[in-house]
Amino acid sequence: MKRVVVLGAGESGVGAAILAKKLGMDVFVSDKSVIKEKYLKQLKKEGIAFESGQHTHGLILNANVVVKSPGIPDHIPFIKNIKEAGISIISEIEFAAQHSTAKVIGITGSNGKTTTTMLTHHLLKQAGYNVGIGGNIGESYAEQVANQNFDKYVLELSSFQLDGIELFRPHIAMITNITPDHLDRYEYDFDKYIDSKFRITKNQKASDYLIYDADDPVIVEGIKKHSPKAQLVPFSLQTKQEFGAYVDQKDIVINIRKKELRMSISKLSLQGKHNTKNAMAATLASQLLKARKQTILESLENFEGAEHRLEHVLKVNGVEYINDSKATNVNATFYALECMNNPTVWIVGGVDKGNDYAELYPLVREKVKAIICLGLDNTKIKAAFGSIVDFIEEVESADAAVKIAYKLADKGETVLLSPACASFDLFESYEDRGRKFKDAVRNL
Repeated sequence: MKRVVVLGAGESGVGAAILAKKLGMDVFVSDKSVIKEKYLKQLKKEGIAFESGQHTHGLILNANVVVKSPGIPDHIPFIKNIKEAGISIISEIEFAAQHSTAKVIGITGSNGKTTTTMLTHHLLKQAGYNVGIGGNIGESYAEQVANQNFDKYVLELSSFQLDGIELFRPHIAMITNITPDHLDRYEYDFDKYIDSKFRITKNQKASDYLIYDADDPVIVEGIKKHSPKAQLVPFSLQTKQEFGAYVDQKDIVINIRKKELRMSISKLSLQGKHNTKNAMAATLASQLLKARKQTILESLENFEGAEHRLEHVLKVNGVEYINDSKATNVNATFYALECMNNPTVWIVGGVDKGNDYAELYPLVREKVKAIICLGLDNTKIKAAFGSIVDFIEEVESADAAVKIAYKLADKGETVLLSPACASFDLFESYEDRGRKFKDAVRNL
C-alpha cells in the first residue's frame, strides 16, 4: 500500500489527506504547529492518523510520497532530509491533478489572480458548465476531487504551489502579471520567482492555451526564455491583437477563432485598468471553452468582486471606506491608489517583503493626504513617504487606524486600507486584517 505523508494540516493538507484516504492509501498528517479545531474534526471524522505540534522523523521518512503545504519553505533542513532520502515531495495541486480527469484552467500572477479566478469561475458557471473553484482560494482542490464530480476546475495558483508540481498540466494557463513578490522565498532573486510562475505552462502541449498580459515586459521576456508549447493568447490595453483581446477606444474586443466579442468597458461591474485586464483574461478563457457570447456579456455586468480586494465597506458622513487588505505587495497597492478619484487617507504597513516604495511616489503625491501606518515596524514607510505626505501616524490595531482616519477624512474623501505588506505582525491573515477593518468601520 502506498504511504502518503502530508506536511501541514491546513486547507490544502487536510484535503490531500482526505483524497489519499479515499484512494485507499496509507496516509499520515504531520503539522509542526497546533492543528486548528476545524481541521482536527475533519481528520478525526475521516479516521486519518495525525500528529500536532511536532514532526516525528521516523513516521515521515518512510513515505513513498510527501505532499507539502505551500507555506513550508523548500530550504529548511527537514525538507532537505526528505529529499536526500529519495522521497518525492509534491504539492496538493500535483497530487489532486494526478487523480482527476477534469479540465483545469490554472491562473497565476503576482496580482489580480483571485479576482480573475473568481470571475472566470463565475462566467463558466453562468454559462452552465459543471465547474469547481480551488487552489489558493476557497475549498481544497484535492478534497473536491475526492468528493465532487466537477468536469472543470478554475484554480488560483501561487508560486509556492507551482514549485511543487511535476506533471500538472492545465488545459488553459493564465499569467496575469509578474512583479517582485515573496522574494524572501526565492533568495531575493527575481528571476527565480519568474521561473516559478512559468512552471504553470511547463507541461502544456500545442493543444493547450497560455493567456497572458502582452503589456507586461517581464512576461514577454519569460515567454522568449521558456518557449511555451501552448498556443499563445495575449491581451493588451496598448496594442491590437489579431488573436486575443485588446481595447479599441472604450470597448474591450475579444478575437478568438475569427469571432469578435465587443463590450463597453463602462458596463463592467469592476472598474479600473487592472480589472479591465482581469475581465479580458477571464473572457478569453470562457471563449476558448465555447461559452455563449450573450451569457459572458451579462456575467461581466453582474459579477461581484473578491472580498478584501478594493471592497467598498460603507460611506460614513460622506467618506468612502475601502478594504483592500489583500494588497500584500506594492504592485497591488499601486492598482488601488490608481483607482482613487478623491483625496485619500491611506492605511499601510505590516510585514515588509523587501518592498521598494519608489513606484508609488507619483500616486501618493497626487492622491494621498495622510498616511496611517498599521504595523509594528514602520521605519521604511516613514522614510519613504515622510517628505511627501505631511501627516503620518503609527497605530497597532485596525480600530485605532479607523478612528484616526475618521478624524482626518472630510466629506467626499476616501479612507483606503491597502497595506502593501503581509499581515502577520498584528493579524492572523490578510482576511483577519480586512475583517477587523470592516468591523471598526461599522462601529464608527
